[in-house]
Amino acid sequence: MSRKIIATDKAPQAIGPYSQAVKYGNTVYLSGQIPLVPETMELVAGDMEAQVRRVFDNLAAVCEAAGGSLNAIAKLNIFLTDLAHFPLVNDIMKEYFSEPYPARAAIGVASLPKGAAVEMDAIMVL
Repeated sequence: MSRKIIATDKAPQAIGPYSQAVKYGNTVYLSGQIPLVPETMELVAGDMEAQVRRVFDNLAAVCEAAGGSLNAIAKLNIFLTDLAHFPLVNDIMKEYFSEPYPARAAIGVASLPKGAAVEMDAIMVL
């Protein structure tokens, strides 16, 4: 099975030795996205809602570059530095996804790159 690297300038560039996504067959493994603005590579200004929306926008851009959409995500992992934001993530997620929703995990972590409060990665099936 061939491997294809997925890259787009509509999402932040990798900040380490990894690809935005890798496609094997009809499965796409999306690297973690934090709320970086692609044009500036700085954290989005604003509150937690702005961070969550930026992460979903970044994931959507990588999904589209791979030929899919957020609704093709089979598994979503959410990493939060404060699990008190879990209800907010749920509310915003309902705006970005349609039923049936993907499988999902939400994990509390001590810290994330660049001081972000949220990171998400995913597995998408085309």
